[in-house]
Amino acid sequence: MARMHSRKKGKSGSKKPLRKTAPTWSRYKPAEIEMLISKMTKEGKAPSQIGMILRDVYGVPSTRAVVGKKITHVLKDKKLLHDIPEDLTALMRKYVLIKKHLDENKKDQTARRGLLLTSSKIKRLSDYYIDNERLPDNWKFDPAKIRFLIE
Repeated sequence: MARMHSRKKGKSGSKKPLRKTAPTWSRYKPAEIEMLISKMTKEGKAPSQIGMILRDVYGVPSTRAVVGKKITHVLKDKKLLHDIPEDLTALMRKYVLIKKHLDENKKDQTARRGLLLTSSKIKRLSDYYIDNERLPDNWKFDPAKIRFLIE
């Protein structure tokens, strides 16, 4: 798949396992995995970090295959899901860092373009989450408020 704001093609990545069933060698039951997910969330880990920890430390190849749900769905059922999704938070953090850089380096035109591209990605992603009812309908991206939320 091509990149959004460049003329480059994407890099190939790892593939998901073909089987969608739990492997026989997995020693964790779905209830144990859900308990691990909720424990790590309370420690402050993001869903992507939880997935990597489950894969690398606990040897769970796919939580979706074992539990039958994604990590975010498990968190939603337990009411531990954050208000703002993880990818949107990362983009807003990037926006704040670029803005801070631009305050110090006013003539950096490349960073100014990066700020525009990042804000358009935030707008596009927030529209998607509003349509899918993950964010409230009155949610707006306000750079002044976001700075305090992220820091």
